[in-house]
Amino acid sequence: MSQRERIYSVLVERNQDTEQELPEGVRHNIARNGLRLVSASALQASGDQTVNASTVLPWLFHALGVPAALVGVLVPVRESGSMLPQALLTPLILRARQRKWVFVLGSLVQALAVAVMAGTAALGHGVAAGVAIMAALAVFSLGRCLCSISTKDVQGRTVPGGERGQINGLATTASGLVAITLGLGIRFFGGQELEAGRLAWVLAAGAVLWVAVAWVYAGVREPSGSGDGPTPGSAGTAGGASQDGGTSDRDSGEQQGWFGRTYRMLREDRTFRHFVAVRSFLLVSALSPPFVVTLSTQYGTSGLGGLGGYIIASGVAALLGGRVFGRLADRSSRTLMSVGAGFASVVTLALVLVVSLPGFTGDAGWSSGLFIACYFLLTLTHIGVRVGRKTYVVDMAEGDRRTTYVAVSNSALGIVLLVVGGISSLLALVGVVWALVFLSLLGLLGVVTGSRLPEVSRG
Repeated sequence: MSQRERIYSVLVERNQDTEQELPEGVRHNIARNGLRLVSASALQASGDQTVNASTVLPWLFHALGVPAALVGVLVPVRESGSMLPQALLTPLILRARQRKWVFVLGSLVQALAVAVMAGTAALGHGVAAGVAIMAALAVFSLGRCLCSISTKDVQGRTVPGGERGQINGLATTASGLVAITLGLGIRFFGGQELEAGRLAWVLAAGAVLWVAVAWVYAGVREPSGSGDGPTPGSAGTAGGASQDGGTSDRDSGEQQGWFGRTYRMLREDRTFRHFVAVRSFLLVSALSPPFVVTLSTQYGTSGLGGLGGYIIASGVAALLGGRVFGRLADRSSRTLMSVGAGFASVVTLALVLVVSLPGFTGDAGWSSGLFIACYFLLTLTHIGVRVGRKTYVVDMAEGDRRTTYVAVSNSALGIVLLVVGGISSLLALVGVVWALVFLSLLGLLGVVTGSRLPEVSRG
């Protein structure tokens, strides 16, 4: 056994049955590819911390004097911008025999976009700086779109079922270590004065991280062609998915627009439609944290040291959740998604209850800890939900069908995100707590609908 094999076997609980179902050439490179996927994902997740639309960018906008109206659209642009184009781009990506190069391109696009943000943070100010960063964020989201479409398919071709969730979990854990380091640095050396120049260096480090992501991912040994071996027990056939390697999907995808293709799949594939509905209700863990940060700043936590506290919380959540949730996702990604949505709803409603109590002003020393603790729990839960739904969509289909599932579901979710984000933003005009209550109710619906998804896990 090689050193690479030993390291991979220590990190991942291997599933010998599913490994034997893969072609011989793929089996030979499982450890090599698995370690590279973990490394690339960890670097990417670490880079995400430097350009977080829920923490770093709002603080940066405040330091640059950008109007608050632009702060409210950071998360929708970041998230929907990476989802909406996916079904439109899928026919082009399906032509690539090795999809890792699509991921490499997306990583370099993100590196360039973050470099532009860093330059703007160092030199810009006011509305012009805000618009420039928003434009760069839109380009960044396009790069993430390319990565999102391709990475699940590459993972499906190179890593067997029963090990994929652990790959996602390990990457999240590694990124947590980087986030804690970054947060501690900002917390203890940033002080309470907001200086855009310091955040510019943080963004510059993020650009370097994405260049490293592209270099590591280029070394993955991915088999050419659309097939990636059998995935017995997947939900692809249960939902009416064809198992012909994806040729019919490619032809029909090129003949229809992205909206028509999305509508057709949602109408005809019941299992896939159910999965998309569940993903929509899981937005409670994704959209609640920015509102928690907003409540915190309303109660006086707005210095650079406060930003460090939230980044540390995010890193600790990743460190604790990545490994555990990876194994749970391989056992039952469906259960992980459903339970995560319920827990996020309970945490959010508890915070709403506390801040609504008569006499709560936020002046007490424990109030800042309360907001950070809630942010930590929501971030921890979101990690579990994200690992669960990523593992579920990889396990529910194979080949080009998997690529189409990922792209179409993300495009549909891009629309849902804009709608849900718009409603929650309107409710926030009345009061941030009402937006949190609305998102909590969505999460409770996710508990019910998620429990009815078919089981596709192999662990």
